[in-house]
Amino acid sequence: MLQQAKTSSAEAAIDARERAARTAAPGTAGRVFAKSGWLWTRLATDVVLLVVAILAARLGAPSDVVDDGALAIWLLLPAVLALFALRGLYSGAMESRTIDAAGNILSATSLAAIALIAGAALFDPSAAPAPMLARGWLFATVYLIGGRILLNATLGRARAAGIVARPTLIVGAGEVGAEMERRFREQPELGLRIVGYVDGDPPPAEKVPQRVAPVLGPPAELVRLANELGAQHVILAFSSEPDRGLVPLVRQCEANQIEVSMVPRMYESLTKRLRFETVGTLPLVGLKSVDPQGWQFAVKHVLDRALAGIALGLLAPLMAVTALAIRLESPGPVLFRQRRIGRDGRSFDMLKFRSMATLADGPAALPSRPPAGVAPGGVEGDEDRRTGLGLFLRRLSLDELPQLLNVVKGEMSLVGPRPERPEFAAMFAETLPRYEDRHRVKSGITGWAQINGLRGQTSLSDRINWDNYYIQNWSLGLDVKILLLTLAAVFRAPGE
Repeated sequence: MLQQAKTSSAEAAIDARERAARTAAPGTAGRVFAKSGWLWTRLATDVVLLVVAILAARLGAPSDVVDDGALAIWLLLPAVLALFALRGLYSGAMESRTIDAAGNILSATSLAAIALIAGAALFDPSAAPAPMLARGWLFATVYLIGGRILLNATLGRARAAGIVARPTLIVGAGEVGAEMERRFREQPELGLRIVGYVDGDPPPAEKVPQRVAPVLGPPAELVRLANELGAQHVILAFSSEPDRGLVPLVRQCEANQIEVSMVPRMYESLTKRLRFETVGTLPLVGLKSVDPQGWQFAVKHVLDRALAGIALGLLAPLMAVTALAIRLESPGPVLFRQRRIGRDGRSFDMLKFRSMATLADGPAALPSRPPAGVAPGGVEGDEDRRTGLGLFLRRLSLDELPQLLNVVKGEMSLVGPRPERPEFAAMFAETLPRYEDRHRVKSGITGWAQINGLRGQTSLSDRINWDNYYIQNWSLGLDVKILLLTLAAVFRAPGE
């Protein structure tokens, strides 16, 4: 039995080594997308775009404007690059949404232009570089954002194709490690490919069904395995090894230029509002969460109602045409009302444009339970009663527009967890951890889970995690980000 286990472990190591070798083969494209190569690629692209932006700004400007800002406009180039570096735009982050990069670019170019105008006013009051710098700021912002859109799309495709997928080992073969592997497997655009686990006492495979990569050995062999497999990244999940035994391994990885990431303890309670301090030589991390009953959410709800009212006014012609088309296409009411559970477990009637044909003998019975682990939604039951117009409305999520009335009435928010039907909410509250936590805030027309692809019949546990992440990390900026991303998400995925 022991010999069989050793043979199986050796075969797993050979398989992992072969996969890592295929992944790590650099090639010309691989070197371009590698960490240092990609840094220089981004830097060179930004330099070229800034030079083109400056030339474009000078091209159509009056001669006196060009003369007044002749020096200042060229100083915009090093100023913007320096701010990019300070804001981490050249870091090796695994995920960089274009909308986040656009915000950082806008703030960096704006700050650079303002600093140069202020500097000119301080050192040469007679100079008037503001008009030229304003032109440079506009062209630079547009060109740099366009460049980042292209670069991010290129990098995402290269990672998804495996060109730059870095072989990665996970220390800890339990549920957390397996969940980490699943997420990287489902999101190859993050650029890490899990080749194996390192764990001295891993749980049996039947207890961790999500674990696919092999367990290659104990933590003491981490550096050796990393060198043999060409692993460029190590993730510390929860393992049987005590923390004091992992510290020397981290130092050895750093000495071998292997990047190390860590899943922190109590990660469910961590937010982006961490306060990091030191007491002597000991680090102290302060946990700070948003109070859904506090003034920040009161401001959010006021803005929700105001924006929903404005949106209703602007969209009234579209909604009127949609209502008329529904009435003409098939008999039945224009609006579909369904009981849902919102904030603090309170129920309300959520509104939608009707997208299904009505039944002569009343509404169709709901399934007693959705498939295990899957959220309800989409087409339920054996019969698809969606109308032709309904298919179109759902594809673009236009059937959700009447929920703006729910927002104006204070029953919903523009952004928040999607509300569920009472029978399902009660069922999930009994069986799923932290499900009821999503009821701390008002339900939303769109949400963090939805713009990350979790619409309709998708993983229920993932949706709960995304919803609770949104609540714990909420900010008005995050709401704006979700609303902007929703416009793209509704074209990518079928309606709920």
